[in-house]
Order: sequence, then structure tokens, then C-alpha cells
Amino acid sequence: MVRNLRTPGHLALMQVLVETRKAKNVTQQELADRLDRPQSFVAKVETGERRLDVVELAEWVIAVDVEYQVVMDTVLVAVRATQVDPAG
Repeated sequence: MVRNLRTPGHLALMQVLVETRKAKNVTQQELADRLDRPQSFVAKVETGERRLDVVELAEWVIAVDVEYQVVMDTVLVAVRATQVDPAG
């Protein structure tokens, strides 16, 4: 498994995190306040400089008030598109 910050799956995650935050009209600073983190934390996640672990992702989606599955569906589509079919 590749641990690159620029994989299609990670790029999809970054994009959906930004899009869902903006769709909810939440600024980076507002999200940072909800997460009890500095604004730079949100910026680094959204630009791919920093990864989120599973718990942080759960806290993020709760803070933005979006369903976890909405985020994961986008990521799964991107990851599946890069997978090699073992039967193939």
C-alpha cells in the first residue's frame, strides 16, 4: 500500500473535505474552533500537508455536520479506480 500524500484516494479526500466544509458555509477558522485546533491544522489537512487519522476524520465530519459515508463514498470511488483487478 502506497503512503503517498498525493494518491488519487488522498486527493479525493482533500477535495471532499474542502467541498463539504464550504457547502456548510464553515470557514477554516470556524472548523478549527470546533475541533479545538489552530486554523493552520485545517489548512494543512485541506492542502495535503497533513493526514488525518480515523478518529480525527470522525471528529472533522461531526464538526462539519456531514455524514461520514458521504466522505468515504467519494474516497472509495477514487481508490477503487486505481486498483488492479486480480482476475484481470
